[in-house]
Amino acid sequence: MPLAKFTWPVRVYYEDTDAGGVVYHSNYLNFMERARTEWLRALGFEQTEVKDSHGVIIVVHSLSISFKKPANFNDMLEIHCDIVKIGHGSIELAQTITRNGELLINAHVKAAFVNAVTFKPVGIPTQIKQAMLN
Repeated sequence: MPLAKFTWPVRVYYEDTDAGGVVYHSNYLNFMERARTEWLRALGFEQTEVKDSHGVIIVVHSLSISFKKPANFNDMLEIHCDIVKIGHGSIELAQTITRNGELLINAHVKAAFVNAVTFKPVGIPTQIKQAMLN
């Protein structure tokens, strides 16, 4: 089953909000991180196993984010991950956060594969790259 597009549901908890009852801006990054982790898991890879068996970790290289509308306490959100580009040692994802189909957040994330010890860039392990392409 191809997972070039992936969606993960997230409920907004009280702890995710600020004094105004809306999601605090940095928590959207946490939601997107969870979705990327679950996407990788759905591809068949646990991050701890990737580190242990391949000696590789995945780090955020860069991101841009546009805040369109706020999310509120108890909202049910959909966090979307869509592959934009798979490079030699990095991937680029379009990530959006929606509520009932309404766009709240639009982001572009570049994640790099690096050696777990030296943090130097490495190629995406073949097994992982194949899973992303299928």
